[in-house]
Amino acid sequence: MTSPRAWLIWIIGVFAYLVAVSQRTSFGVVGLEATARFHASAAEISFFTVLQLLVYAALQIPVGVLVDRFGSRAMIAGGALLMGFGQLQLAFADSIPGGVLGRVLVGAGDAMTFVSVIRLIPLWFAPSRVPLLTQLTGMSGQLGQLFSVVPFALILHSAGWTPAFLTLAAMSGLAVVLVVLLLQDVPPGHPAPDPSQGLRATGVSLSRAWRQPGTRLGLWSHFTVQFSGTVFAMTWGYPFLISAQGLDTGTVSALMALYVAAAIAAGPLMGSFVARHPLRRSTMVLLISGATAVAWAAVLLQPARSPLWLLAGLVVVLAVGGPGSMIGFDFARTFNPAHRIGTATGIVNVGGFIAALLSIFLIGLALDGLHLAGLSPEGLYSLGAFRLALSVQFLLLLAGATAILITRRKVRRQMAAQGVVVPPLLQSLARQRRLVAERRRTP
Repeated sequence: MTSPRAWLIWIIGVFAYLVAVSQRTSFGVVGLEATARFHASAAEISFFTVLQLLVYAALQIPVGVLVDRFGSRAMIAGGALLMGFGQLQLAFADSIPGGVLGRVLVGAGDAMTFVSVIRLIPLWFAPSRVPLLTQLTGMSGQLGQLFSVVPFALILHSAGWTPAFLTLAAMSGLAVVLVVLLLQDVPPGHPAPDPSQGLRATGVSLSRAWRQPGTRLGLWSHFTVQFSGTVFAMTWGYPFLISAQGLDTGTVSALMALYVAAAIAAGPLMGSFVARHPLRRSTMVLLISGATAVAWAAVLLQPARSPLWLLAGLVVVLAVGGPGSMIGFDFARTFNPAHRIGTATGIVNVGGFIAALLSIFLIGLALDGLHLAGLSPEGLYSLGAFRLALSVQFLLLLAGATAILITRRKVRRQMAAQGVVVPPLLQSLARQRRLVAERRRTP
């Protein structure tokens, strides 16, 4: 466990995931260009990302099952190949159907990557390292987003649409080569995945993963804290900051870079918290959800455009949601055996992206509805229209937090039956204060 070979395997997996996230988020910075290129409305532009995320979410459970059967190497390489073809298609598309097809291929390839990379970690590393490495893997995705925000955007604005998307396709090609040549599914001596597993055994594994309350707690945790940042980064953040808040492209790029930097900084802290306080993971999820609601309320309730410092605060809070959502995968890992981790991780990963696609579509629908009804006379992407449309997110935050509280009770009942009792938070904090005081008094 944790051999030099393990680090090489992890680095190759991380690179493949970084490439996948750069492909996933690339459309978030071309919203205005895509509107002009495809002569599309707000709802049609949102449909590009909604369908991409729908494909991604729909494939998560099948991918989780397949990665348990065929291993990570085949799935990651196949995913990178699909994303490369998707970006090639998008590079030359000049109509909505052609562009949508490209994003569908990207969504399918992206769906095969993260679950497969996460599955590698507990197989190659000691258990004590898994929470931090899971967070570091998630952080690599933020670097992929940084590529789409800065270099990709520069290529787009300087060389044009086609060269920019050809660059992304080339990155996918590099990922395929590295994975095929260097990635290995399991350490020497570990049983390899069994591709001959029948449908009955697969169905039993899926059923057991779903019936485990810890898996569902992970799903609702991912649902609640991940979607708002995804909505912001992938679709509506760029138009909101440019058209509604009146910022220039340089300032918006700086805010998007801040998003990435904040997520990277929060990742190790979140991983350390999970490793030290495994009984308080759901509490952290609820705190992040509450902070997200407060940050959006502070921005959307402003009578005029928000000051830059407030927008920066919103960006930081949304960025923390990325590492926060990784807690959901830690639930999947700790409440399921090793041979079922891929399946359970796929179930958890559905949550955030279902919430994101619902939110993206409803926001686009609201923007178009307000414009058609004459309620946004200042334009389709005006501040008033965005203020109402983005409020859809509060409903999803409330639904997710409620589901977490309900599922957490079931998990804690199960843990109590196994002899693990979670003390009330205030009681636990008081005990920690007493222990700290006793240590200080001890000479």
